[in-house]
Amino acid sequence: MTTEDAQAAAGTAEGQGPVQIDEEMARHLENKREELFEKFGIPDEFPPEVLEEARERTQDVQAEIEEEVDERRDLREMTTWTTDPIDAQDFDDAISIEEREDEIVLWVHIADVTHYVNPDTKMWEQAVERGNTVYLPAYTVHMLPPVLAETVCSLVPNEDRLAHTVEMHLDKENLGYEEINIYKSVIRSDARLTYTEAERLLDEPETAEDVLEDQSVDLAEKTERVWELADAMHEQRKEEGSLVLNPARDRAHTIIEECMLKANKAVTHELMWDRGVEAMYRVHPQPSPDEWDEALVEIQELDGVSIPGDAWDDPRKAVNATLEQAPGRQLDKIQWAVMKVMPRAKYMNDPFGGHHALNFEIYGHFTSPIRRLSDLINHWIVYTNDVPEDLVALCDRASDRQKDAEQCEREYKNFLQEVGLDPSAVNNRGIEVVENPDDDDEDEDAEADSADAAVEE
Repeated sequence: MTTEDAQAAAGTAEGQGPVQIDEEMARHLENKREELFEKFGIPDEFPPEVLEEARERTQDVQAEIEEEVDERRDLREMTTWTTDPIDAQDFDDAISIEEREDEIVLWVHIADVTHYVNPDTKMWEQAVERGNTVYLPAYTVHMLPPVLAETVCSLVPNEDRLAHTVEMHLDKENLGYEEINIYKSVIRSDARLTYTEAERLLDEPETAEDVLEDQSVDLAEKTERVWELADAMHEQRKEEGSLVLNPARDRAHTIIEECMLKANKAVTHELMWDRGVEAMYRVHPQPSPDEWDEALVEIQELDGVSIPGDAWDDPRKAVNATLEQAPGRQLDKIQWAVMKVMPRAKYMNDPFGGHHALNFEIYGHFTSPIRRLSDLINHWIVYTNDVPEDLVALCDRASDRQKDAEQCEREYKNFLQEVGLDPSAVNNRGIEVVENPDDDDEDEDAEADSADAAVEE
């Protein structure tokens, strides 16, 4: 059975095919997007000079990488792979893992975007203007030109790529950092896994050769190891008071989410405690006690829902425990009760206040420099140890642009519902314009957002 057949048989979004619409509906959607882009000041196209600069930086890539090898750590022999949705256009993060007698070493490799995009480039100026990539269902407005992001900055299999690696030596017992190293590297990804393929490797490692051609057995074992680590890190976060609004996250998502959280936390730990420098920290204020009480009372009054008596003292743990026991029909209402009282997270040059939802004393973004200005700037600070003079203004810019992007997405999803389209189906499966679309080609199943995405991402 092929991967596509398996996905179709399993009823996955990948296997159901795109949502079909006619040309008139396509024009309605295009007009709405243009209206929203004008309303929120979102530029949908790149200036010609920016595209030309991006194209120039994609020339003679392999020769440039060879010249860089001696100046970086050569990790090309290390088993490394990416895990993304089937429709991902760029692959900006990859992982490696090794279990040793007294420690676990986790490597998170991030595309070295700042090798190509720095403050002297027009692409940097565009990134500052845009602030982030805007993701609408079946439509994306990129922060960086795709001609760059989807080529030299994409960690595709069997190609040498420049990366910024976060190497974390973790204590086996408490999963704490024993050592953190951040450095420029050259990697060579061995495989590009979809979430479905990663799940299949975990369920049926003996079928790895059907999924992958090379290093299949090794990768199946590595995937199992990183899942065990991610699961342990996830449970530890919950135990320590991190808010998890989606208790039913699948394993592939959990692997990527937990590894990226661990790397982001490691980088900002390095910046704050070891270097003492300003950076783009992610600060999430906490609701007032009265606001938390309001949310918990609303949750407690839902039919079939009961907050465990021993969890009331810590609202985040109370919500986590309730979500795990509540009927499925009430999950959205519980999540919404929490979201209503949550202040917005924002970028600041000082981590004072920490990240309430994650319950991290210090946190920031590093793992998505292709789609977030904050990560791009933090890459630059880590590499140069130099802080931009206008860092405070950049923090405000990134916060404001994220707010605009979220509101644009919200209004576009509402519009899709108004015209009879399921935003989740469109988002998960994409759109196909046909003459006679199927009337019943909608998917009611929504892929739930991660806890951290729902709260602050």
